[in-house]
Amino acid sequence: MLRILNYLRDFKASVAAIIFLLILQAFGDLALPDYTSKIVDVGIQQGGIERVAPEVIRESELEKLLALMTDEERETVSGAYRRVSAEQLTEKEYAKYQKKYPALETEALYILDTGKAEVLEQVESAFAFPMVMLSYIKEAAGDGAKYPQETVGPQQEGALSEQAIENLRAAARQQLGEQSDTLIAQRAILYIQGEYEAVGMDLGRLQTNYLLRTGAGMLGISILIMGTAILIGLLAARTAAGVGQRLRARVFGQVVSFSNTELDRFSTASLITRSTNDIQQVQMVSVMLLRMVAYAPILGIGGVIKVAGTRTGMSWIIVVAVAAVVSLVLVLMKIAMPKFRRMQELVDRLNLVAREILTGLPVIRAFSRERYEEQRFDRANQDLMDTQLFTNRVMTFMSPVMMLILNGITILIVWAGGQGIDQGNLQVGDMIAFITYTMQIVSSFLMLTMVSIMLPRAGVAARRIDEILETKPVIEDAPNEQQVKKDADAWKGEVAFEDVSFCYPGADEEALAHISFRAKPGKTTAIIGSTGCGKSTLLNLIPRFYDVTDGRVTIDGVDIRTIPQKDLRELLGYVPQKGVLFSGTIESNLKFGGETITDEQMKEAAAIAQAAEFIGEKPDGYDSPIAQGGTNVSGGQKQRLSIARAIAKNPKIYLFDDSFSALDYKTDVTLRRALAARTAEATVLIVAQRISTILHADQIIVLDEGRIAGMGTHEELLADCEAYQEIARSQLSAEELSKGRAQKEEQNNG
Repeated sequence: MLRILNYLRDFKASVAAIIFLLILQAFGDLALPDYTSKIVDVGIQQGGIERVAPEVIRESELEKLLALMTDEERETVSGAYRRVSAEQLTEKEYAKYQKKYPALETEALYILDTGKAEVLEQVESAFAFPMVMLSYIKEAAGDGAKYPQETVGPQQEGALSEQAIENLRAAARQQLGEQSDTLIAQRAILYIQGEYEAVGMDLGRLQTNYLLRTGAGMLGISILIMGTAILIGLLAARTAAGVGQRLRARVFGQVVSFSNTELDRFSTASLITRSTNDIQQVQMVSVMLLRMVAYAPILGIGGVIKVAGTRTGMSWIIVVAVAAVVSLVLVLMKIAMPKFRRMQELVDRLNLVAREILTGLPVIRAFSRERYEEQRFDRANQDLMDTQLFTNRVMTFMSPVMMLILNGITILIVWAGGQGIDQGNLQVGDMIAFITYTMQIVSSFLMLTMVSIMLPRAGVAARRIDEILETKPVIEDAPNEQQVKKDADAWKGEVAFEDVSFCYPGADEEALAHISFRAKPGKTTAIIGSTGCGKSTLLNLIPRFYDVTDGRVTIDGVDIRTIPQKDLRELLGYVPQKGVLFSGTIESNLKFGGETITDEQMKEAAAIAQAAEFIGEKPDGYDSPIAQGGTNVSGGQKQRLSIARAIAKNPKIYLFDDSFSALDYKTDVTLRRALAARTAEATVLIVAQRISTILHADQIIVLDEGRIAGMGTHEELLADCEAYQEIARSQLSAEELSKGRAQKEEQNNG
């Protein structure tokens, strides 16, 4: 997961905004259970009466309650209420108050005249016990009864003594037994309901207003949650998409910078999988990290804080629930983790097999091996399916077990909560809120569990992506202070190999050993030899597709390792052994060498490469489409377009890697004649299999098992080089061979 979090560092602002919105959403989610509890406890059970401090109370009733308070409590209550009577009020004020409190017509009232929370809390504390005691006294002796003298003791100026109040409260506590402050508050609320009814207030309207007000608050919070959830989803999706985009760009840029050494290390199928499937996994998990993993601890911690404030005595249930969930996740991850790692390897293998089959389909059909390849694909497909089924079975086992845990926890809460309600320690709304908070806490762990299903696979994918990003290319530009930079026109293009040796990474033997020669501008240097002797390898050292193991390759006496790769390749016109065309048009392929290539240069290059004729026969000419890989042109046409692309660039050095093999003899001769005129001042290196292609080369290098077996003109090699003679005998007629020998003898005699 740390790797994925590292990818999110570039999106700090979005991540910070998401976390802020998640906190806001969690605030809303954690507030809703409180509203539910209030609707049940206050709105339904208490008739909409929120506090023990009454909104209004009759003067006669207040006097009875004050008689049951301490001096400090009397002072608090007296300062919080304002006396209102018919005599004190103007006609307008009287009409206003009398409409709400009809009892004002016959008796003076005291109205709560403070909104300070700390004062209200003190007033509630002062009223709670007196209301409960007065309720029990009324029940025992009737509404108008005097206080029993043996209970309250001697009265002082119409009020009870401090000792009498303590006696009454002790008696009340004894009668309440083990019941908590919750029951005292409920009893006080019942007293207030009776008082409101005596004052003439509309209790039904009071309850309805409270329910509507609380419901509106719930609706507002729900809208807030919905809005934040939408914004979080939008930001998370955009952030994850940005992560995917940047990763693809970084991976692609890194792969493009790879030399052939790195490309040999990573298969093409693996690179494609890492650039698509693996990054898709990381992108998908990034969304979950931002939406769920970041939200789970916020919701869980908030739920724990809320539960701690409910004082229900059932916190142990949460510990049991979390322990059960964590244990289940750990067990399942222990089983599934190795399979997730294996899954990505099997995806690579399936892509590799599919790519091989699709690219080699003509050969497969020609050898009637369709059935064998189908079986090979089926084996790779079956292995992947079996692994996926195993992980899916393990993870699907998680869902029912989680539901069992959740339902079991709910039953446990209802059972323990029912006992608390029966004992008076808990209200119904509190139990409902506790269930909701517990589900939120457990749900936060469930969110982590859901992500944990995908995290192992995404972790594997991130590691595979980092393998590419952290791979340091073997071939890099020299430090700036060591680089040789010149304008392209300042180079002559003389190529020299100075005691060059090269060994492929991991190989036991050298592919090239002690190669030394010089290719001069205006001259053609040809390289010939048996298959596998190192011809293409030698040519690949010039553009630095590989770097030499020993010795050095120079251009105009400058080691190519000190020339920036971009500048070096600007000097080269490279035609690979296998013609490569890109999807687009003929024009886009011929102008692939740079934006400075004009239409005239393009057409001239096509004419030299003997491609103008078949291009002219196409309805769209140079605008004719080229399919991916050039599949809609023949092999010879593809080679000619590849040659034309190099010519259009007008480089200082031409590199032809057996680029004339698909041409017929007539086209080959015509093309080389036209090419010779165009490259009169350039250095030309040709790798060839056919002697007919290099007969007129100024210098022919014969390679044999990575070493130079001979060097000279065709006639010189035909007379002196045994390796060249073997090649010549296999390709030339006896007449051509004897002609070569005769020319050599004349030179020696002369």
